Amino acid sequence: MQGINTVKINLMSKIPQEIQEFIKGKLAWVATASKDGMPNATPKGSVQVIDDEHLVFADLFSCKTRNNLKENSKAAVTVIDEKTYKGYQLKGNAEMLSAGPIFDQVVEQLKQAPMKLPPVNYVVKITVDSIYDQSVGPDAGKQIA
Repeated sequence: MQGINTVKINLMSKIPQEIQEFIKGKLAWVATASKDGMPNATPKGSVQVIDDEHLVFADLFSCKTRNNLKENSKAAVTVIDEKTYKGYQLKGNAEMLSAGPIFDQVVEQLKQAPMKLPPVNYVVKITVDSIYDQSVGPDAGKQIA
């Protein structure tokens, strides 16, 4: 019997530079679901791109999001510009970080926020595996990466 060759498949999507720039400074909606499928969507003002394949956001007031991610690591992040009706949805697997360089970086950035915020429980890092157009028009819902 001959050996079986295995191929490692890259399940990450590169976040195009245009989308990285688009996300900066915008409110995002993060959607998660519990293991039994109960959905939760919540606004996040701290979503940012940290490299070509990852998003992060701070867990500040996120009891449902946190509990869902402990049961089901899938997440979707939607960012829309309400003036132009342009937007994107990025989907992937989330990991909750409670220490390390990414956690420390996000905590330091939030210290600069104009309002006093509670301590950060976790920083959620999402490895993006797909990106969809959420703009108004004929390409709405089309996978772009």
